[in-house]
Amino acid sequence: MTFQADLLVLLPELILAIGAMALLLTGAIGGDKTGPVISWGAIGLVAASGVAVVTGSDAVAFHDAFVSDGFARFAKVLILLGAALSILLAEEFFARIKLARFELPVLMLIATLGMMLMVSSASYLSLYMGLELQSLSLYVLASFNRDHLRSTEAGLKYFVLGALSSGMLLYGISLIYGFTGSTSFAAIATVTAGGGAALGVIFGIVFLIAGLAFKVSAVPFHMWTPDVYEGAPTPITAYFASAAKVAALCLFLRAILAPFPDLIHQWRQIVVFISVLSMILGAVAAIGQTNIKRLMAYSSIGHMGYALLGLAAGTALGARGVLIYLAIYVFTTLGVFAAIQAMRRKGEAVETIADLAGLARTQPVLALVFALLFFSLAGVPPLAGFFGKFYVFLAAIEAGLVAPAVLGVLASAIGLVYYLRLVKIMYFDEPAAPFDGVEGFGSKAILGLSAAVALLFIVAASPVITAADAAAKALLP
Repeated sequence: MTFQADLLVLLPELILAIGAMALLLTGAIGGDKTGPVISWGAIGLVAASGVAVVTGSDAVAFHDAFVSDGFARFAKVLILLGAALSILLAEEFFARIKLARFELPVLMLIATLGMMLMVSSASYLSLYMGLELQSLSLYVLASFNRDHLRSTEAGLKYFVLGALSSGMLLYGISLIYGFTGSTSFAAIATVTAGGGAALGVIFGIVFLIAGLAFKVSAVPFHMWTPDVYEGAPTPITAYFASAAKVAALCLFLRAILAPFPDLIHQWRQIVVFISVLSMILGAVAAIGQTNIKRLMAYSSIGHMGYALLGLAAGTALGARGVLIYLAIYVFTTLGVFAAIQAMRRKGEAVETIADLAGLARTQPVLALVFALLFFSLAGVPPLAGFFGKFYVFLAAIEAGLVAPAVLGVLASAIGLVYYLRLVKIMYFDEPAAPFDGVEGFGSKAILGLSAAVALLFIVAASPVITAADAAAKALLP
């Protein structure tokens, strides 16, 4: 392909890259007063990039280092959706506390650019470039509210542990390159065809999975998650929980399934191990939490465990289950954090679970949305979350992973305990002081959209399942 054709393949990423630089210059010249303009400009760029993604076609670029296929397009749509809605939440959040910093939407755009490059990678070199572009932006976002002690602490912890995980990932890539002679996924798959692989490749896969497990906050690499979720501003936490998680898990799928389809018996046991541990810890550790953002952090760890079970299946059916799970998870999670952002009294944010007491009597609509989303996260039928878990468990059972699937069902039942506790507090406890109410069109739209997805997925699931199936087949033909 010519250089111009290569650039055309990367048109969605170029829109974000060039647009982010233009917005950065606008903010540098105009100052913080340009914050709202930059936020809406960033949302417009995300929408334009989304159009370019949807209208794109299958192609490869830059000597097969980047690929545009059905899997990449499905993942990018979810990433861009999570980014746009998170930027919308952030604009309302920082406008309310009168902390308008124009750098925020620019950093989110650059992080989103890194995520899109990651999921289009067909080589470990391009994968690592995209991963570091994303990570450097996320380190700053985690500590964005630099006048707040918890935010600074969250950013520092994420940076230190993230640097460690990047080192492990790079060491794994080095071992794989050393024993296969290539960083290209296709070339590595050819070398390891038939299940033949040197011991060094197996060690490389172990370090690779360890580095990727950190990015999805899977046990035992989850240590950063509760502190970052609690310490970061709520819309940034929503961004971590939606767009960043989708990108990391789709990267996990591509970085394992594409180069090592014939080594499934070597890497499956590792993925099953971290999946089961994540499901169990996410269910058990969340029960004793008093801060709702920390509870959502442990909930997120558990949900990544369920999704990794689909990866462990190692089949197109498993990849389809993961993608369906992520599509549902993005909407549900963003809705929960939009509701958490509405937990304000006299202009001050409150985050303890006790503050939800009697919410059904003071703000019945907000309580109903909370309850719907909690039940969806718990996997209660016929809400959307049930179908996400159903397709993942179905793929695991068809792949012979019956015991992990049963443990996942048990963990889901345990997790229902803390979701029911939240609903009980909202509907049966004596009311606490009422919240200020949901302010802003963006928050109301996100709450309404997420509630509609949770309720109506059962009647409109076919397009999502069809798209996920096509994306999975593009990854594993």
